[in-house]
Parts: sequence; C-alpha cells; structure tokens
Amino acid sequence: MTKISILGCGWLGMPLAKALLEKGIQINGSTTTVEKLSLLQSENINPFLIDIPLIIDEGSVDMINFSSSMNSFLQGSETLIIDIPPKLRNVSAAADEKTFVKKIATLIPFIEKSTVQNVLFVSSTSVYGENQGTVDQSTIPEPETESGKQLLECESLLKSNSNFKTTILRFGGLIGSDRQPGKYLAGRENLENPESPVNLIHQKDCIGIILKIIESDYWNETFNAVSPFHPSRESYYSQKAADLNLPLPKFDHSKPSVGKLIENNKIINLLKYTFTEPNL
Repeated sequence: MTKISILGCGWLGMPLAKALLEKGIQINGSTTTVEKLSLLQSENINPFLIDIPLIIDEGSVDMINFSSSMNSFLQGSETLIIDIPPKLRNVSAAADEKTFVKKIATLIPFIEKSTVQNVLFVSSTSVYGENQGTVDQSTIPEPETESGKQLLECESLLKSNSNFKTTILRFGGLIGSDRQPGKYLAGRENLENPESPVNLIHQKDCIGIILKIIESDYWNETFNAVSPFHPSRESYYSQKAADLNLPLPKFDHSKPSVGKLIENNKIINLLKYTFTEPNL
C-alpha cells in the first residue's frame, strides 16, 4: 500500500497521518480551512481543501470545484479514512435535515468511481444510546442523540455498498494530552450515575488500532474501540481532578446509577491489539 486518503486531518486525523507517513505511506489529507493547507504541506501531507456540499447542483461552480478536488484527493488511494465530526450537538432532526448523512451520501459516488477499495469510518459508541449493562458489537444500536442517529445511518450507507469494503470503528470518549479528563467534571455538583462505568480511549490507542486494522487488512468489520479500564465515574473523575489540583466533582447518590459498559472484545481477540494506554 503506497497511498491513503484521510478525510479530516483534525485532532485524530493529523497525528494519524504522521504515523502513517513514518511507515512510508503517502498521505492525501483534507481540511476545510485555507489556513491549514500550509500546515499539512509542512508535514509532507498532500493538502486538499474539501468541504462537502449539502446541495448537489451539478452545474454550479462550487460543485465543479468540489468534484475536481475530491477526484484528485481519492486518486491512487487504496484506502479512505473518514474522520469528520457530525457537529450536531443541540440540533434537532427537523432543523438539521440530516446534514451529516447528506454529506456521506454525496461522498459515496466519488468513492465508487475511485481507486479506493477499503473505507474506514470513524464512528462513536453513542450509536448504542441508553443501552444498559454490557454492550458489544452484537448489541442492537438504539441511538437517542441526533449525532448518534446520523452516525448509525452513515454506517449503514457505507456498509451496504458493495463497491468497496467498509470497517466501522466506534470510539468511546476521546482523551489525550490536550484533552485532560480531570477538567471535564471538576467542581461540578449533583452529578448523576456515580457508579456507572467510564468508556474512554486515549488518542495513542485510537491511532494504534487504525494502524492495526490497515496492517492486518481487517475490512467489513465493526469494532468497539474503548480502553479495557472501566472504573466508576466518581472514582475516575475524582482522581483525575485531584491529579490536577482541581476541585473534586460531587456526585448524587440518591438514585441508582445507570449506564453501559462497552466491550472491546473484538479489538483484543480478533484484531489482537494490545493497548498502550490501558489505564488512561
């Protein structure tokens, strides 16, 4: 494999691109901001300015420009990694009109006619919604948020397409050097579900798992990607706040805790991946 296209060189896509470059793989990387093009180029990433349109007007200048950029972005790549956030928080289904689903639907015809054989779609464990107890890949997703609903629909769009192979990677909560969990709940009061398990994953393991999928050629699979470490919300976030000398969060114990524990059994048993940051 000589070239991979990464749609979305952000918090995860950029360090992932660097890790792939270190393995001698050429990278086409996209951004939606002009200012970031020079940054991509400085990292030896072939830069592309791509913002997927919601309205397809074949004769418009915007659509012509998008088509040209997308065709060039995918050209010569065997694998496409889709890592763009839905950005659907606090948006109702009626107001949103499935904008993220529309973007993926617009993208698919370009993938079909390209050299891309494999697609890796970065999704989220939010597709499981408020499922309780232990959750694995066999659990039927029941998303409740608009983001979760549209991610699940996009998963289906990609997996049902026979022109390429699709692997779905459902990440838990993302943490890293610039995303300190100790800051998330520090000083807050009356927090619910103190005994519910946390389902997080470190950026380093996100990258490691993607590299393993590509190297092992695991396509047409769905993986839950979370750390095997599942302490309670209260113990975990209290310790992380204390580590940063921040005010401890205060939890409400008056009601029973509810929550789900995301199993990563396929990551460990099928992919044979060993976590580098298991204790978060």
